[in-house]
Amino acid sequence: MPSEQRALRVHTLIDSLTWGGAESLLADLAAAAPAAGIDLSVGYLQDIDGSPSARRLRAAGVEPMLVGTGRLTDPRSLSAVGAHLRAQAPDVLHTHLDSADVLGGLAARRLGIPSVCTVHLAATAVSARPGAGGAAKARVIEAVRRRTARTVVAVSDAARAAYLARTGAAPEHVVTVRNGIAAPHTRRGAPEVRAQLGIAPDAVVVAMVSVLRAGKGHEVAAGALARLAARHPSAVLLLVGDGPSRADVEALAAPLGDRAVLAGHRDDVPDLLAAADVLIHPTRMDAFPTVLLEAAAAGLPVVATRVGGVPEIVDDGVTGTLVAPPPDAEAFAVALEPFLADAAARARAGAAARARFAAEFSADRWAARLRAVYDAACVGASR
Repeated sequence: MPSEQRALRVHTLIDSLTWGGAESLLADLAAAAPAAGIDLSVGYLQDIDGSPSARRLRAAGVEPMLVGTGRLTDPRSLSAVGAHLRAQAPDVLHTHLDSADVLGGLAARRLGIPSVCTVHLAATAVSARPGAGGAAKARVIEAVRRRTARTVVAVSDAARAAYLARTGAAPEHVVTVRNGIAAPHTRRGAPEVRAQLGIAPDAVVVAMVSVLRAGKGHEVAAGALARLAARHPSAVLLLVGDGPSRADVEALAAPLGDRAVLAGHRDDVPDLLAAADVLIHPTRMDAFPTVLLEAAAAGLPVVATRVGGVPEIVDDGVTGTLVAPPPDAEAFAVALEPFLADAAARARAGAAARARFAAEFSADRWAARLRAVYDAACVGASR
């Protein structure tokens, strides 16, 4: 931290600390915050699934605080958030996800605390909230964001463009700040990890790390590997994650036999990526997928759909290959085959990915970019 830069008290408020990209990334920010002059604290509205992301925050030195709110429309929820913010008295409030944006934004405005919020989605319409009630709720949430947040942060240029198109917000009110992650630390070597998973030492491992739910493209990944099986008998598909579609994914992987390994939810993703050779990401939409940053840090080439913020991470033809949407098993098989066939091609793309990660996607760079947003939000602020 530069000697002239004072520490800024930033309180982050999020809906919950369940599994999820926005939730898990807070630990990476917490680790990098001190170097950027950010005194970070974290609050979360509700305990869901036992708040598993809280463990990583504690390991980074931040003890998250449960606010304990009810329904978004319950006046007691707003009162609880207001009391929480008065007790924290931050210089800046940073909210994530819908309920925190609304309750945190309104409470911060009443208290005279400048606030910013991050939108994590790249959807271009309110289709994610079906029905008239969902659309009405979305309009209320966006209205609160416009009136309370000094700056809306989008996680990619694609997410920013989608947000502007969806809401009609003033362009100067919305900025892109791409996320970063801490450099991963592996605890075990690739041979040990492969042995534990039952994968042969000489296999070419194609990893997919994603929650198991519709839209992530597991059927595309399984179909691509099935098409390549005869020409590349050493190829293995490693599926990491859990979720509501687990039974469906198991059925998709069954025809591959021992060429598919379902690892379930894992806390040692860096170890698994270090034991892989390629990452496949056949998603239908993603604003700025963290797993692609993790793959870059691990030096893995990526084959992914050209959607959302993916092209802002994967340099097509350099750090991996982008496939035109919608994701299709045959197209992914064609894009994946050169990496299965050529270890030197994997090494070149992986080295380029690792260099790109160090230059653009480290947690330190992310924290420094956010510090600039916080400083701007504080200009002219008064309680």
